[in-house]
Amino acid sequence: MLVINWMSTRLVGVDPDDSMSQAIRLLKENHIGRLPVIKEGKLVGIVSDKDLKRAGASDATALEVHELAYLLSRVKVKDIMTPKPKTVHIYDTIEEAALVMLENKISGVPVVDDSGAVVAMLTQSDIFRALISLTGVTRGGVQFAVDLPDEPGSIKQAADVVRRYGGRMVSILTSYDRVAEGLDEALAIRAQS
Repeated sequence: MLVINWMSTRLVGVDPDDSMSQAIRLLKENHIGRLPVIKEGKLVGIVSDKDLKRAGASDATALEVHELAYLLSRVKVKDIMTPKPKTVHIYDTIEEAALVMLENKISGVPVVDDSGAVVAMLTQSDIFRALISLTGVTRGGVQFAVDLPDEPGSIKQAADVVRRYGGRMVSILTSYDRVAEGLDEALAIRAQS
């Protein structure tokens, strides 16, 4: 499963010289949590709703409303953005992108093409949609969870039992992590009749 098939296709970005108030407006209007900061077609940073809240709160603690509005119009995105953000490539796998996000404790990442241009954003919601698709949970049926020995043919044997009773596999997922002691592989089969 590739990033290109799951990324958000609508790209909303800001220029580093845009004001903080413009960035806030874009986030609210588009119901998103982060904006890639793009200068002359190249990614130079990222600004999130958390960055904007942090900058607004720290600079505006004792200001009146009109002073706050003035401040927000004067602070530039380049002053509060995270420079050189992590990115993923359009042909990276969803799993690789999820690992980048998990290891860096971020909830979204810009997606770049072969030329390095930002073409989209990939978010946790996109990863969740891919996971849901992988498991086949929206197609109904029943899921069987089985611990198997790590030997050739063990998955086929489990799948054959489902087929023998008229079931059709919607998905088969395996993992070597967090399996019962003494076993080597966990298997989840979602099947329909």
